[in-house]
Amino acid sequence: MSDPDAMALGERADTMIRTLGSISAEPNRLIRQFLTPEHRAAADLVAKWMRAAKLDVSEDALGTVHGHWAGTGKKRLLIGSHIDTVIDGGMFDGPFGVVAGILAAEHFASAGRKLGFGIAVLAFGDEEGVRFPATLASSMACAGTFDATRLDMADKDGVTLRDAVVQYGKNPDDIAAAAYTRDVAAAYVEVHIEQGPVLEYKSQPLGVVTAIAGQSYLNVEFLGEAGHAGTVPMMLRRDALAGSAEVILLAEKLARETKGEVVATVGQLRIPAAASNVIPGNVALIVDIRSGSDAARQQFVDQLKTEIRAVASRRELGLTITQTRDVATTPCDSVLQDGIANAIRAVGGEPLHLASGAGHDGTAMARLCPIAMMFVRCRGGISHNPAEYASPADMGLAVAALIRFIETAKL
Repeated sequence: MSDPDAMALGERADTMIRTLGSISAEPNRLIRQFLTPEHRAAADLVAKWMRAAKLDVSEDALGTVHGHWAGTGKKRLLIGSHIDTVIDGGMFDGPFGVVAGILAAEHFASAGRKLGFGIAVLAFGDEEGVRFPATLASSMACAGTFDATRLDMADKDGVTLRDAVVQYGKNPDDIAAAAYTRDVAAAYVEVHIEQGPVLEYKSQPLGVVTAIAGQSYLNVEFLGEAGHAGTVPMMLRRDALAGSAEVILLAEKLARETKGEVVATVGQLRIPAAASNVIPGNVALIVDIRSGSDAARQQFVDQLKTEIRAVASRRELGLTITQTRDVATTPCDSVLQDGIANAIRAVGGEPLHLASGAGHDGTAMARLCPIAMMFVRCRGGISHNPAEYASPADMGLAVAALIRFIETAKL
């Protein structure tokens, strides 16, 4: 079997991604949410591509499209990513991993070559968590860890996940049947744009992911005293927004001091009854804390809580801190990492090892089997943005490396 033409693979990937990117709920921005008509259209297109690649296609009760190619043994290498998007998102985040899996599986299926394991390409639909208040439902179902209580969650229009499944033409009672078993799932591999600037900064097209970062959310609410902006002296104010501003800068300062081990972000502030001429009496914010080390993340959380309490005490503000998310770091399998690194070298790259600060379906799949990820350079490190872009050349190298990884994998 001849070596793959990386550039040709990259150009095919680019065409497929742009075709998929035309499927959106709105004409001028990309919106493709879980279990919507747009999800249906995207899933049908992916299924069409899978059939053209000589894969056997099925779809489970949460809309994940499965493209199967049989090997000589019982085990399967699972390759996947997602086809849902954020609001006004980019075309490459998620879909490239699905497309890469299809192109890699096609390489073997078209040659009629059998490996000692089969391949299953998975197109998940709920990685972004935009429609419902929790995420990864589709990959959790495949991993056998879906919690049926999620079916009662509702979107902003009051539609429950249960109702959405039925409207999609599926039966919620069939969700459990989506699960792969441990004796079948040998490993899960995902190819994904980096969504960050490190590969570009290091002038490397491909990287090996060491872990998917753990994540904590601290919901912080300050209660001060609203007052007239012109009549309350500065020394007598209990300004909840000023206290919040101090916490935002404090989170940034403490994260910088970890020298890259922890990142912290405040992307949302809530100021009830806000007015330009009123001292804010009540402000809530969320601190998003992530790290590839659970120990470093927990140490940061503990320190930040202590510092926030000090801010509240000094400013005489009421304070509530609630930790609403605590997701452990998901390490990537060391043997699979080595396999991806060797595959990158085989196509002429120099693998850079780095953690993923973003969440992925691999977090759910790790409950089922060993996981690994390959990162692909993206321009400017931009993601969740219409400007998101990965070049055909880099994508082609990624698919060629994935093919090489499959050829040499011992599963």
